[in-house]
Amino acid sequence: MEIRISGVSKYYYAEGKTIKALDDVNLVIPANRIFTLLGPSGSGKTTLLRCIVGLEMPDTGEIAIGDEIVWSREKNISVPPEKRGLGMVFQTYAIWPHMNVFDNVAYPLQVRGMAKDEITQRVAETLRFVQLEGFERRPATKLSGGQQQRVALARALVAAPKVILFDEPLSNLDAKLREETRKELRAFLGKLGITAVYVTHDRVEALALSDSIAVMRAGQIVETGSPQKIYFDADHRFVADFIGRANLVPARVVAEEGGQTVVDCALGRVACQRRAIPAGAEATLCIRPEFIHVMNGEAPAGQNMVNGRIASLAFVGETYEAEIHAGELQLLARIDPDAGLAAGDAVHFALAPAHCLLVAQ
Repeated sequence: MEIRISGVSKYYYAEGKTIKALDDVNLVIPANRIFTLLGPSGSGKTTLLRCIVGLEMPDTGEIAIGDEIVWSREKNISVPPEKRGLGMVFQTYAIWPHMNVFDNVAYPLQVRGMAKDEITQRVAETLRFVQLEGFERRPATKLSGGQQQRVALARALVAAPKVILFDEPLSNLDAKLREETRKELRAFLGKLGITAVYVTHDRVEALALSDSIAVMRAGQIVETGSPQKIYFDADHRFVADFIGRANLVPARVVAEEGGQTVVDCALGRVACQRRAIPAGAEATLCIRPEFIHVMNGEAPAGQNMVNGRIASLAFVGETYEAEIHAGELQLLARIDPDAGLAAGDAVHFALAPAHCLLVAQ
């Protein structure tokens, strides 16, 4: 089910000040895909999710789910949350501790007045789907964090919603369990084939789960695209910096040569992947640490060759994170543990133009 958001703004008022939580948001969330709203705290992502659900009322704009307009200030339409056909998984799971697993999952069907036999069948099918078959009579307080997350998912799915929405549902899990549950959730949603809207500030979560990502800042959508597009080919400095670790170098465009955009920066003259930026314009050169392949010794002559010196090394398991002094810059790189390099070593590296990304300031 496609979701269309047009001109949505939301204001809060506190201590005589107006806080613009959403600022004229326009967005189309495609049907049957996992769509993530990603951004720092206070960017408006949870407010937008709550407007879609109907827990918040926008001040302007229109929201449609499928062919039905569920909110419109101009048309005076406001469909209540329980009639929007949505499922919701909250950050705290909102599982009732006095109920067992069956009763927690059955509750949305019971309040709809569904027949007892049908409730039993639907709950059994849903618990089987989330791999909690046999847990029906387990008290909610006897469940692990991952199991509680699955109960919350089952409760959101049992009424066969058109859309399911998630508000940072994995943030309360430890790192290892979060990774395992993320994989399970991706598999569950892939099998369901329904529209899922997912809110998170965790860029790894967004990259691993999503078919599409919208990056938000200060109540606005900054950029939308696939995880690969957002990570490797962002259009904006904020997005490139927020979505992953990046070396950001101020640059000035010199020319376009041989299908590449050439810039001058503190690293010298660097050929980058082509961008439609006019000569003389200011830009930011973005280089991911994983694309800086460090080698011992002085650099040979050639395009995009840079000399430097290792300032520090930090072992982080599968790799070393290195700070490299290159002229006036300090760059972050990743070095193989078998490279045999140490702090103080003179090194060089080549920057592949395909991995030198120019982004707007």
